[in-house]
Amino acid sequence: MKILIILSTIIVLIQFIMWIKTTQKRLKIRIKYFEGATKLKKIKKGNWIDVYANKDVYIRVGENALVPLGFALELPQGWEGHLAPRSSTFKSWGIIQTNSVGIIDDSFIGDNDEWHMPVYCLQGRRTENGEEVSDCTKTEGTWIRKGDKIGQFRVIEVMPQIEFKEIESFGNKDRGWYGSTGKR
Repeated sequence: MKILIILSTIIVLIQFIMWIKTTQKRLKIRIKYFEGATKLKKIKKGNWIDVYANKDVYIRVGENALVPLGFALELPQGWEGHLAPRSSTFKSWGIIQTNSVGIIDDSFIGDNDEWHMPVYCLQGRRTENGEEVSDCTKTEGTWIRKGDKIGQFRVIEVMPQIEFKEIESFGNKDRGWYGSTGKR
């Protein structure tokens, strides 16, 4: 019995040490910048890294575009990037990211694999000649200018291999669907 307690304690200590090492570990990622790109830096508040447009792009209302971000990353094997709009992206440019969140896997690592943000213009903010219009219904589209902070990304470890086991019943109580926890 004492041996089991000692072994259990050792296992817990080893797991704790591994957790400490993991949380203190810095991930080194090689980056290639394309001409004129804004250098990336982690934001001071939050856990994401802002991304910037690398050229001027005009997008008409109802149209989409791929906005080049000016960099390529060599993500380590077993890691992936998640690209998402910033909270102010729609307010500032009237655009949404067309695939809600972009997933960049660890095979997208070539010299010319520049990251882009796919966007769709729902509301215009300016005319094509650059005039700002306060009535969004009268604008033709929106300008995203080189250097505009239009998105953000983070890297995370990929999901482990999953094996599904088919069953007839979980044997658990049903929780309910959307809004099942109440409004307040």
